[in-house]
Amino acid sequence: TVLNRPGGEPVAVVDLQALGLDNWESKGMNLHLGACITLQSVSTIPELPPALSDAIQAEANHNLRQVATLAGSLVACDGRSSLAAALLAMDASVLIVRHRQKPERLSLGDLFPVRREKLSGALITQVVLPANPRLAYLSVGRTPADRPLVCVAVSVWPSGRTRIVLGGWGAAPRLALDGSEADGWQMAVENICSQSTDAWASASYRQHTAVVLTHRCLEELKVKY
Repeated sequence: TVLNRPGGEPVAVVDLQALGLDNWESKGMNLHLGACITLQSVSTIPELPPALSDAIQAEANHNLRQVATLAGSLVACDGRSSLAAALLAMDASVLIVRHRQKPERLSLGDLFPVRREKLSGALITQVVLPANPRLAYLSVGRTPADRPLVCVAVSVWPSGRTRIVLGGWGAAPRLALDGSEADGWQMAVENICSQSTDAWASASYRQHTAVVLTHRCLEELKVKY
């Protein structure tokens, strides 16, 4: 879907459809999702948190979800990606293979800042998603169907571990909090948004909106702080 967009740079394309990377399976406490599985197929997995299905629905329209792959969407995403924000909140990781090297598992938080360098000459084969956290996702855009100006994804594990991710600007969503509890979440959220001014919204608007959305997510998940 990214290559189909108008652009001046030449590209080389490798067809991965025959590699069998479009399946998924549950292993222990993780979901292993093939890199080439479509977003629409991911959204219908029964074990998926409902909020992640919502984030996928917000990522692209139905026609694009039928062809856009999971790994391709993550490689090409920016900070306004609802899918990337939700998966980052759930501490998802990717399995990367290179010729004659052992596969490397890398968290999305480590991958996003260095996508070009890490993926040069490499192939993502799987996205690994923990199955035990609960997830809440909320966003605000110019219209309900528009890409978010601010989005918040919150995951909570049975142990109490809480991850808060913010999106709506920049090159990738940002992790605001990852701790054993949600104490200090408001300051963490405001700090992440402090330099978020762009052509779409001011930092002060994003700070206020992100705090409201995070509060609602924490209330939905019944997180005490």
